[in-house]
Amino acid sequence: MIQSYISNKAKVFKSPIHGYGLFALRRFLKGEIVAIKGGHIIDEKTFARIETKVDESYIQIEDKFYIGAVKKSEVRGNKLFLNHSCNPNVGIRGQVTFVAMRNIKPNEELTYDWAMENDGGDHWVLQCNCRKTTCRKVITGDDWKNPVLQRKYRGFFSAYIQERMKRR
Repeated sequence: MIQSYISNKAKVFKSPIHGYGLFALRRFLKGEIVAIKGGHIIDEKTFARIETKVDESYIQIEDKFYIGAVKKSEVRGNKLFLNHSCNPNVGIRGQVTFVAMRNIKPNEELTYDWAMENDGGDHWVLQCNCRKTTCRKVITGDDWKNPVLQRKYRGFFSAYIQERMKRR
């Protein structure tokens, strides 16, 4: 059985953004660990076969490699329930550690901008439902290339995306 780590200061509840989300039960200080992604290391071939079966419970960690569930029965223990927001309070440190970008108050939904780790290219498009005044309305797998977002989230992109930025 695979398991991601979620701080005991957070809990999953119904979300106004989408389905279920992770919410702060107690205050998080800037830099504090919110969650750590666990899972199987999945190669590109396996990922292509299982992608639609594992309910967005994976993240890309290298070219042609992902971490996440490989079976539907593993999704619940693997999923972090961090919804997307165009004005997030959580960022990524390293490849799989999600940290508070600022101090977070109890009852706030814990969110990150999927541009911080998603390299799905232009074939990946999603209508945003974050309801923030800064909402982009549509998010894509190419959003990490946006210079405005690169400045806004400096230090909070996954190591994989940071390397992609250096190579551009």
